[in-house]
Amino acid sequence: MNAKALSPNDRTRALEVFVAVASEGSFSAAGRRLGLTPSAVSRTVDRIEARLHVRLLLRSTRALAITAEGHAYLQAARRILTDLDEAEQAIADLGAPQGRLRVSASLSHGRLCVVPLLGEFNARYPEILVDINLTDTVVDIAAGEADVGIRFGLLPDSSLNARRLGDNRRVIVASPTYLARYGTPRVPEDLHAHNCLNFNFRRAEPTWPFRNAEGDQTLSVRGTIEANNGETLGQLASAGVGIARVGAFSVAAEIAAGTLIPLLEAYNPGDVEEIHAVFVGGTHMPLRVRVFVDFLIERL
Repeated sequence: MNAKALSPNDRTRALEVFVAVASEGSFSAAGRRLGLTPSAVSRTVDRIEARLHVRLLLRSTRALAITAEGHAYLQAARRILTDLDEAEQAIADLGAPQGRLRVSASLSHGRLCVVPLLGEFNARYPEILVDINLTDTVVDIAAGEADVGIRFGLLPDSSLNARRLGDNRRVIVASPTYLARYGTPRVPEDLHAHNCLNFNFRRAEPTWPFRNAEGDQTLSVRGTIEANNGETLGQLASAGVGIARVGAFSVAAEIAAGTLIPLLEAYNPGDVEEIHAVFVGGTHMPLRVRVFVDFLIERL
């Protein structure tokens, strides 16, 4: 048996094992992550299920599936481990901020705006290990999946704290090559004759907002390609594929270089969405979270 095999009473370690199994998708991968044998991991899960008298995982020769009870246990396990880590870190943070800081940011904004700042943050706080995850999937901060999340748009009601980092202005762009081939739209309605590239999430009926002398309006547009991030849409627009409406930050370099041209700016209704850092606040908030959020506000 591996020297790190778990005792039946080590519930904290058992929680870590179950979270690792759920994250990795197999006993062997969880074992490699924790330094345990697959059989030790399996026995730990068996003991949890026996103690709770419920099935947490459905096992097959090909994969593991988490039951409804398993999902509830996983959420609780993550919350407990996060609380324990924060309680211990709060004591350690009486000195310099330190420890692992898990940050979740979107693909485009994270790569273009957040990652370039991490070197400066690391130089300022060398005892903090930044663990950054770039994904357009919204992670559950309250359940302990990350310490800080950077979110765009309206925030749903929740127990999380939020601090505003700035605004994301939207801009409609196309390449000079595309405009030379298909013409430049002069009014919003001209877009009906163009290939409008769109996002593939949040909108059942894609519409773009505009403002004219009669007030605000929305225009339904159509195109041949959809993507889940603005950087991809900007790349497609730069290649002359079509017209895209994206965050200005994701195409700022292309606009400055002249490879993308802003369109219909006279009809832009102040098309912006707010950017926030969200996190679990309260008296036990780790100092590493506080200084990172303050740093983002300072630099963004």
